Amino acid sequence: MEQIYNEIIKGFQAMTWLEGVAVIFGILSVLFSKQNKIAVYPTGIVSTGIYIYLFFAAALYAEASLNAYYLIMSIYGWYVWTRRDAQQQETSISKVNRRELTIAIAISAIGWLLIYLVLNQFTDSTTPLMDAFVSATAWSGMWLLAKRKVENWIFLNISNFVAVPLLFYKHMALTALLTIFLFIIAVMGYYQWLRMLRQETKQAS
Repeated sequence: MEQIYNEIIKGFQAMTWLEGVAVIFGILSVLFSKQNKIAVYPTGIVSTGIYIYLFFAAALYAEASLNAYYLIMSIYGWYVWTRRDAQQQETSISKVNRRELTIAIAISAIGWLLIYLVLNQFTDSTTPLMDAFVSATAWSGMWLLAKRKVENWIFLNISNFVAVPLLFYKHMALTALLTIFLFIIAVMGYYQWLRMLRQETKQAS
């Protein structure tokens, strides 16, 4: 516990105002995501844009690439959700089918291997295995979020669970605490999306 406390103190001492801004917009983004609101994307774009820079500076290259992917998926998701709203379609939530689940697992597994190999062979990363796993599972989660699949929360929380000790190790305490917060919100989001899905199903029947 003392070591964890010391890491938190070191992280706060090393914290910059830029990390603080990224954390605030990250919190806003996940709260909007929990409510199934389109504002998840513009707030997420601000947060991920800043984190691309911060993670490169911390030599967390897979995390930086992950946030670049978040940025792209946020633009894509924003476009898809806006297009549906413009067509006055239901903001529908659904569960993955077998094909989508297979793709999500494949993204995580293949992504983990490929990212690890790249980090291990071509960068000075000191945590290639964990960094690669966090990124690969989050890739799947963001893909499922853009498709409004309930299971996006499961993949994102697997990523969050592993990311917390990694971030403390890299002295990014505020971001680690944000990730713990995201983990809690993601659990709540999962059950809230299930309730919303049941309501939509009931209204449609």
